[in-house]
Amino acid sequence: MLAKRCGLSRSTLLYYESIGLLTPASRNASNYRRYGERDLLRLQQICAYRNAGLRLEDILAVLDRPETDADQVLKRRLLELDAEIETKRSHQHAILMLLKDKHEIGANEKMTKEKWTSIMRSAGLTEAGMHRWHIEFERAAPEDHRQFLEFLHIPSEEIESIRNWSRQAEPHA
Repeated sequence: MLAKRCGLSRSTLLYYESIGLLTPASRNASNYRRYGERDLLRLQQICAYRNAGLRLEDILAVLDRPETDADQVLKRRLLELDAEIETKRSHQHAILMLLKDKHEIGANEKMTKEKWTSIMRSAGLTEAGMHRWHIEFERAAPEDHRQFLEFLHIPSEEIESIRNWSRQAEPHA
């Protein structure tokens, strides 16, 4: 199957079809999709661009419109990545400031969600940035993310809600 050859799920392949990124070459008598070598090459290109962090709409533009300059799309993505890295560095700085005197924080256990979000905002993080932070934290270290949310004295129902939408969101969104 084409999806497995590229390390994708069937639903991802169907989604790519639904948005016009990929079109099956034909269907057999039982109406199953049949993909050819050209489809495999296109899907490999899609995967390469996704691995580089390009959005699906950018990949579609690069692959389907010859007037689109792939270099410009890649350079724009590189600039976006630079900005994301800078944001993550500010996250690191905010966390290091909190950990600077961890004994004091741990001793009084008064850290709350409100204090944390206030610190993150003062470090330059927007609401969207905080959402991306949760998505990345959940993706990279789900158990640590849960423990951190508990440390902020967030009720368990809210913790589950935060973790659920963090899991369902796309990391590059």
